[in-house]
Amino acid sequence: MTAVRRAAPVLVAALLLLACAGRAGATGYRYWSFWERTGDHWTYATQGPASVRPEDGAVQGFRFTVGADSADAGRPRGTADFGTICADTPAKSGSKRVALVLDFGTPADAPSGETPPERRTVCARVPSDASTADALAAVAGPLRYDTNALLCAIAGYPHKGCGERISADRKSTAAPESGSAESDSGPSLGLPIGVGVVALLAGAAIWQSRRRRNASG
Repeated sequence: MTAVRRAAPVLVAALLLLACAGRAGATGYRYWSFWERTGDHWTYATQGPASVRPEDGAVQGFRFTVGADSADAGRPRGTADFGTICADTPAKSGSKRVALVLDFGTPADAPSGETPPERRTVCARVPSDASTADALAAVAGPLRYDTNALLCAIAGYPHKGCGERISADRKSTAAPESGSAESDSGPSLGLPIGVGVVALLAGAAIWQSRRRRNASG
């Protein structure tokens, strides 16, 4: 019991180091997230817009956001009702209608020197076999992609940048190159390091406590 009490301050310090490591490792990316609407619920798309081929009556959303993953990404805001968005676009044989919700994000998430346009909705009438990317290109150009086919800009926003890595203080850093050793490993690196620190310091504290007890005996 005495060993545990003596080790407690060191364990607290180690836990504080773990918390700091987690915060220091926090990172995200500035990008266009892609969502699909079912009823009144947004679901983060599991495929890219070039792969998804929505049916007539579908609602698809794009949100410019900063996040580490799908759980951290901002959802599209505003109206997402197909009947409202496509009210003036009647059905037509050989084509389909896709309702798009375009959310350009907040000023806090905007690249330096840029102001996000107002959110808007638009109805795209496209061929029956068209993808979401085709629908987007038909009504929200110009689009911009990088060499890896990552969607970088919708309606010309933002003017530059694509998938930049953002540190915890929201300052942009260079995005890692495809295949880089840094790719996607940074956000979780603090956790194993912190756990190792806790285990190491706790073991040292208990060893020191036992040494003192043996010496006094």
